Amino acid sequence: MASKAAQKRLSKEYVAMQKEPPPFVWATPDEKNILIWNFLIRGPPDSPFSGGEYHGVLMFPPEYPFKPPGIKMFTPSGRFAPDKKICFSMSDFHPGSWNPAWSVATILTGLLSFMLSDEMTTGSVTSSDAYKRAFAARSHSWNITQPRFKEAFPEYSSPVMRDLPNMGEKERGKPDVKPPPLFSQAPASSSANPPSAP
Repeated sequence: MASKAAQKRLSKEYVAMQKEPPPFVWATPDEKNILIWNFLIRGPPDSPFSGGEYHGVLMFPPEYPFKPPGIKMFTPSGRFAPDKKICFSMSDFHPGSWNPAWSVATILTGLLSFMLSDEMTTGSVTSSDAYKRAFAARSHSWNITQPRFKEAFPEYSSPVMRDLPNMGEKERGKPDVKPPPLFSQAPASSSANPPSAP
């Protein structure tokens, strides 16, 4: 059972995830247990994971944010052993290096960065870029056969893979909203000159 501090903090982080998710990452708490969060990571372009969709889970202790979560990835990726706990600096393998200021978004951004590295650790596997690309190509079709994926992400369980809310467009220099027109029409009653192009 979550402590009051964990409940409050994770509720706040859920709101933050809904408003401003990090690039290539999405996460939601389990409806019955706020200490369990299912996440999706999408493989960034220009990586061996491009086009991949990776489902995993964050398992927060009742003492969160003062203790770190356990982390598992379920989808075969060629980087992490499926359904095995992953050791990295923001996981429960390293409670001494844990920073209570880190959030769900921070943890998952760190996990994505770690996934893109070649660093070996408990829970990781070695494979070629070709294998990682092959796993990426099959990842969504594998996910939608898994009951826990369908239960956690019914909106992502269709045969066609959907984009996450933030697919990194801002980071690649593309606006996330339609830009305003260069010229705006002045109201009829205004005597102001139309703005000039920048």
